[in-house]
Amino acid sequence: MLTATPPTPTADIVRLIDSIQSDLERLRGLVQPQTLEFDPKDPRNKTADGKLTPRGVEICYRLFDAGKTRYAVAEAMAIAFGAASHRHETWKKAGGTAREKVALEAI
Repeated sequence: MLTATPPTPTADIVRLIDSIQSDLERLRGLVQPQTLEFDPKDPRNKTADGKLTPRGVEICYRLFDAGKTRYAVAEAMAIAFGAASHRHETWKKAGGTAREKVALEAI
């Protein structure tokens, strides 16, 4: 008489471990401080009356490129949520992450 050996759950365990590792990597990316190549609160980003300069607009766009939300951009740049929302719409119209980036040194 043949006795069947029960299947080993090794494959399921390996998939579960891979899933957990993937989730941990994603969480690590969320909690680690992000290093930016620019300062969102740089005085060159705003005019004397508080409006964004062309450089400030590009900084907003780069923050959106990096996946920041409108709330995060408003906080980072010390601008109103409505202003960040407006810039988000213009960023999308410019092509979003596929838009042509402007060199900060040129602005």
